[in-house]
Amino acid sequence: MVQLNVALFGYLPSEITVKALVGILEAIEAVGGKASIENNFKEAIALFNETSLHALLSPLGTFSSQEEVPKETSLFVSFGGDGTMLKAITYIKDSGIPLVGVNTGRLGFLSTIDVGAVQKVITDFVAGAYIIEERSMVGLYTNHPIDAFREVNVALNEITVSRKDTTAMITVATYLDGEYLTSYWADGLIIATPTGSTGYSLSCGGPVVAPGTNSLILTPIAPHNLNARPLIITDHTEIRLVVSGREQQHLVSLDSRIASIDNGTELVIKKAPYTLKMVAYTSESFLITLRKKLLWGEDKRN
Repeated sequence: MVQLNVALFGYLPSEITVKALVGILEAIEAVGGKASIENNFKEAIALFNETSLHALLSPLGTFSSQEEVPKETSLFVSFGGDGTMLKAITYIKDSGIPLVGVNTGRLGFLSTIDVGAVQKVITDFVAGAYIIEERSMVGLYTNHPIDAFREVNVALNEITVSRKDTTAMITVATYLDGEYLTSYWADGLIIATPTGSTGYSLSCGGPVVAPGTNSLILTPIAPHNLNARPLIITDHTEIRLVVSGREQQHLVSLDSRIASIDNGTELVIKKAPYTLKMVAYTSESFLITLRKKLLWGEDKRN
């Protein structure tokens, strides 16, 4: 039997995070597995006065980049909310390590495991009570590399262009496979994946799209023209954007990472050449998550 190797990652831990981490480490120990932990996360966790935790932490190896994540890692566990899971992608990249999130944050569309059931992350994984979902991502390509995205130029949720240092709207000229679509006059434009459809895009009026759908969503942010509606396209479409406006620069974000870009820079956005493997336990599903997080069916008049 192959030994279980788990990589652990978190950001801005709390007492809830400590409780969840202790549960995971005890479960790993119970099945004879090994664990490693991201260096900054370990240092932050060590500040908590939890005796049992320090005994579990001391033998763990650490990593600070994708290159340092043990090659034999069979599962990557993120502690926090969806934002923490998006940060975890920068350690996984194209390695193919499956990712699961323990929700110690708030809403949690991606990090769906509750702290009270944290040990099942390990027990169900060892028992094979899960499936691997291949989540598509989007990549950003420019003529000149952008320092902030030099190491990781892909996003799981969305790529967004938006205004900077002004209350004035920007104009986003948009082309699909070389054909002109329109120029959005708005605060910005979101290009979301199906996974990201329940994030920023949803807040801006975009549709909810099932994760396995081979599509991308173009959602304008506060458009001046009210007939500028979200648009769903196939995910093999190449999207080209050119932004203009009153300021010299605008913002581009890949999930939680952000950079300033000169207006007029040609931005090419297309499906990334690799996917993210996400662990979906049989006790959880996308539809269950929708009902829980969006409170569907809670209206007792139904």
